[in-house]
Amino acid sequence: MKRLYDLSMQAFELLFPLVGRTNAKLQAMAEGRKGVFGKLAAFKSQHEKVIWFHVASLGEYEQAKPVMAKLKEKSDAAILLTFFSSSGYENVIRKKQPSVDGIFYLPFDTVANGDRFVKAIQPKLALFAKYDIWPNYMKALQKHKVPAYLFSAAFREEQSYFKKDSFLREALKSFSHIFTQNEKSLELLKQIGYQSASFTGDTRFDNVKALSENPQRFPVLEKWIGEQPVLVVGSAWQEDMDCLIPFINKNRKYKYIIAPHEIKSEKMGAWRKAISKQSELYSNFKGDELTKVVIIDNVGMLSSLYQYAEIAYVGGAFGKGLHNILEPIAYGIPVLFGKLKKVGKFPEAAISQKYGCGFEVSGAEDFLNKVMFLQDEEVYKSAQSAAKKMVEENLGSAQKIVDHIMKEIKG
Repeated sequence: MKRLYDLSMQAFELLFPLVGRTNAKLQAMAEGRKGVFGKLAAFKSQHEKVIWFHVASLGEYEQAKPVMAKLKEKSDAAILLTFFSSSGYENVIRKKQPSVDGIFYLPFDTVANGDRFVKAIQPKLALFAKYDIWPNYMKALQKHKVPAYLFSAAFREEQSYFKKDSFLREALKSFSHIFTQNEKSLELLKQIGYQSASFTGDTRFDNVKALSENPQRFPVLEKWIGEQPVLVVGSAWQEDMDCLIPFINKNRKYKYIIAPHEIKSEKMGAWRKAISKQSELYSNFKGDELTKVVIIDNVGMLSSLYQYAEIAYVGGAFGKGLHNILEPIAYGIPVLFGKLKKVGKFPEAAISQKYGCGFEVSGAEDFLNKVMFLQDEEVYKSAQSAAKKMVEENLGSAQKIVDHIMKEIKG
């Protein structure tokens, strides 16, 4: 199986530039990988010591941020960050990241690339977020005796790592230590004989707490909102808007701020036509009081917009997967989200429901019922308290991870 994997990776690397022409995201990934080894060599020439972080996309980057910040405090090494996907890379590269010294696409996981990459940057440490694990890179790190760590790891029984004779299990076991998000993941590791693991929690709690304490302010929106309650919709897909638009058209209590998952003019235009209330794109918005719905047509505002919400709805669950519900919860507000197709992939949803600040909805009618349920003053206050409690009780993961790593490498 490993041989087949290597052949497929080699073929994928060769064919990817051609495939990329059919899709804007794939094209960005192909273009971004051109000349990457030259860029890596230039980066290394400027930094004697390097710590390498790898994340799949934007969600994993949010998990990595607090760990990078803590390591930056403890070490004089430069932080090199790699992404696999364009949705992560293209968003993060747009503005300065305080704890990151260089951002690159990860070359495809071939044997040659893995060895060349590790030789090029000579990392003192390598850290991977969640479960984006590449066997040839792990092999290269082992070969060059670079300690590697996996943090905020979240596993499910059906994953290949836990299937007998899977070559991916060898890659998993090559980590110096694995820090898990939950006890279930720790148990799965023990079942395959991996003992160098500990439960430290989800580092996103540290990240969203920090974001909520210093949000960006938007004076035009603040003046427009006034004293009226706001429902903020984050990372909305079409399936989410099908659920929400009937409520928006009928309900007069709220003003609405909607942040689409993808900034596509035709999609936003269709939503505006379907919404009976006056709406405006944020790029054109001047604060007109008659406007009841503002659609955010840029990237980077969402985590700060939740500060204005009485209630938040986070999209994605009806489709490819739930987006970050911890960001609104960090502001101490209840959050609604669609009925999950793969519950195990998003444990934070079940945790939020257990605490009493997260509410799953199955469709438009259920959404209405849940919002009306939260209109009760005592119910709402209870959900607020639950949100604050959920965040406070899950802080400190990044510190635990960094303390363990520093103790291990110094020992």
